[in-house]
Amino acid sequence: MATADDDALYVLTAVLLTPAQFPSALGDDYPAACAALDLEPYAEGYGLVLGQDGEGARWTVAIDDVSLVAVAIASWDCGMEYDLSPDERSVVAALPGWPLAVATASPDLPAPHDPEPEEGVRAPLTPPDDAVWGPAQRRLGADEVALQWASWRAQMDDEGAEDADRSVPDASRPEADAGTGDTPAGADPGDGDPDDLARDPYDGVRRAIAELRGYLEDAPPVGRVRSSFATGGARMLRADGPGWSLVARTDDMAFVLLDDEPREVLPVARGPKLPDLLEALDAMAVRPS
Repeated sequence: MATADDDALYVLTAVLLTPAQFPSALGDDYPAACAALDLEPYAEGYGLVLGQDGEGARWTVAIDDVSLVAVAIASWDCGMEYDLSPDERSVVAALPGWPLAVATASPDLPAPHDPEPEEGVRAPLTPPDDAVWGPAQRRLGADEVALQWASWRAQMDDEGAEDADRSVPDASRPEADAGTGDTPAGADPGDGDPDDLARDPYDGVRRAIAELRGYLEDAPPVGRVRSSFATGGARMLRADGPGWSLVARTDDMAFVLLDDEPREVLPVARGPKLPDLLEALDAMAVRPS
């Protein structure tokens, strides 16, 4: 394969950039993810091939042969070798740098580094900085919760039903529905410092739930709500909005992460109305083909 300057590209890994599957680090939705790479948000999507040129420089190459990249990823996930060598005619753009962290490097090449800057060429792509907390880290955190759902769910089970009832807002209750800033379920409004109550993290959770209900009335940009396979016939939902991310199973509870609450994973109990909300979101969500 070749980059824009016709140097061979040694492929290290690849990811999909489609309405249903895109790197969360790039944006809350598919158009935002495409915009981060200066790509048009075509419905068919792209494959992103990450590799090094002959000098060891990092490159991200966007191609329009999505099926080829999907087959390569599926093969690698199964532990099989697959030579990902896209036709040069499928190359849409060659971008300096990597938008995601890549743990491997090509043998017999210099250590991965950004290409020398060129006039008129965009600054190199860089992965999110783990040392800070922001939208990209929040979305990546939600992805990790989805991948490790059983572990996060087990923590809730270990707390016991009584403790969970006290500490976890029920999404069916008015305070979780309307985003009005009322006291969360189980909290005593007379307890604690008033300033602490004003910083209640569940205010952000209630806002996220309210905005999710708004998605049912006015469709958000494609990819804001995504549905994927889960065990037991359920679906795993991933949804994002300004300052928040949600992970949920259609047959279970939900977890919310907020920009304003660094590295906190806030559980939302399953109540009478949450199942209907999740089912409605699943019905409108984009799904991998």
